[in-house]
Amino acid sequence: MKEDITLEIELTNGVTAEVTDTLSVKGLKGSVERLFRHPRITVSVSPEKIILFSAAATKREQKVIYSFESHIKNMVKGVQEPHIYKVKICSGHFPMSVTISGEELTIKNFLGEAVPRKVLLLPGSEVKIDGSEITVSSPNKEIAGQNAAKIESLTRITNKDRRIFQDGCYITQKAGKDIA
Repeated sequence: MKEDITLEIELTNGVTAEVTDTLSVKGLKGSVERLFRHPRITVSVSPEKIILFSAAATKREQKVIYSFESHIKNMVKGVQEPHIYKVKICSGHFPMSVTISGEELTIKNFLGEAVPRKVLLLPGSEVKIDGSEITVSSPNKEIAGQNAAKIESLTRITNKDRRIFQDGCYITQKAGKDIA
């Protein structure tokens, strides 16, 4: 059954929003910008809230508008307090060294390999190495998660028994949720 849907997301603690072609949300800890495009869903901003509206929404449009709502809530939460992912460095067989230079993360001596493994990180996040833990933080949840996943997939092991070769980098905490 088709129904009109109006969703309101409150803006608190000095968070402001603006809609041009994209929705940009600014807060104390940063700003996030994202394009929300759908022919039957409108995004508008009043002084204290972001309003999503769809007239006579079908089931598919309901799914899209609720997805938009989740993305906007993540944006508002991220500009108040950054999303943090933690990645654990595990090296049992060979001592591996992890370094960051600019936007490139390099892992040397992974499983005794002579050629270092390198990955380019997406801009917009802050990556820190503290002993055996890498911390990825960003106001944009998707950029933080993508960078953490790139680091984890950089040390993917093939053709070896995973029960024995447990070396690598593994995500232990995702934006507020513990995994391990």
